[in-house]
Parts: sequence; C-alpha cells; structure tokens
Amino acid sequence: MSLKVLLIDDHMLFREGLISLLQRRNIEVLAAVGDGNEGIKLAQELNPDIVLLDKRMPIIDGISVLKHLKKLGLTMPIVMLTTSSNEQDLLDALKAGASGYLLKDMEPDGLVSALRDINVGKTVVAPPLTSVLVRFVKGDMTVSQSKGPFSELTPRESEILELMAEGQGNKLIARNLGISDGTVKLHVKAVLRKLGVHSRVEAAVMYIEHNHRAAEPVDD
Repeated sequence: MSLKVLLIDDHMLFREGLISLLQRRNIEVLAAVGDGNEGIKLAQELNPDIVLLDKRMPIIDGISVLKHLKKLGLTMPIVMLTTSSNEQDLLDALKAGASGYLLKDMEPDGLVSALRDINVGKTVVAPPLTSVLVRFVKGDMTVSQSKGPFSELTPRESEILELMAEGQGNKLIARNLGISDGTVKLHVKAVLRKLGVHSRVEAAVMYIEHNHRAAEPVDD
C-alpha cells in the first residue's frame, strides 16, 4: 500500500518537483496546495497518512496551520518541510505537535525514508538538526526535577521520558529497560497526562527545554 500525503507549500515549482519525486518512489500525493487555509480544509476531507507542511507561507504560516490541525483533533503525522535550520524554529514546530522537521535540501531517498519512518510512529528530525536536540539532552541530566510538572512523575516515568527525549521509540525503550512494549505505552500515557501534553514529542521538547534552562546560567 502506497503512502498518501498532502503537500501544503506556497512555491509552485517546489510542489511540482516534490510531487514527481514522491510519485516515482510509490508515494501518492493526494493534493498539493499553496494556501494554508485550503490545506486545513483538504486535510480534513482527504485524511492523508501524512501532511507535509512548509513553515514560511503568506496569509497563514506553517506553525499556525499545524496548531489549527491539532486543535481540530486530526491525528495523522504533520511534518514541517522547510529551508530553515534555525533551532528555535525546530523547537516551535515540535512544541506545536509536529511529528518531524525535515529540510528541503535533503537527499530524495533520505526524505522518503524519513516519511516512511514517521508513518510508523517515529519522530524524525533532519540530520543537521539532530545535534541540536542531542546537545540539549546531553545538558545536565541529573538536574533536580522537584519543581514543576515533572515532580509528579515516578522514577520509572522520568526514566522513560529521558529516553523519549533522546528520540527512542517504545520498542527500543522496552528493550533498553527490559520491560514489555505494553508497559512502556502505559507509562508514556501517564507521562503525557501528568505533563498536560498531547504527544510524546511535546513531552520530549518540554523535558529538553527544562534541562537546558536548568543546566545553564541565565544571561539576562
């Protein structure tokens, strides 16, 4: 079964090129539009496997489209496909619920591979930006979490959250901790509930930012 995507990008030449690239690799583009509002409408009507979304667009930008789709309760992965390698843009997208952040200059096979990984539940960040998350995660992992929402987490939940922040999926977490996938899923649900977020990506970003702030002195 081919992967079905909706492309929302205001550059017509890029849309045409990407449609051709994806179709040659057995990925069906259900629609490709340049207007964010039209994209929101089509995402509801077509129910694609993945929404591919440009960040910088006129009228309504990609992050706003992403937030709107999440507010509507759509559950398919939404992936930012952009030219911006700015780390704050990456964090903004992940906090808004993006399942991936890919760059337009990626190799075609790398892009397709990332989309297939995202389709099975993984969170994928373009290779040049992976180091941004790693740098934050490698901050000070021993920082006390006695304040804020993290204080409600059990030691096991905190352990799982740390592995989630490293980008590990449920299967890998289960293997690393010697517990079942089902047990990991239950812990992940509890973590999301206690942190008041809707996705594991939001939880991971929240954790990363918390540790990054706690590990470094305040400049201002």
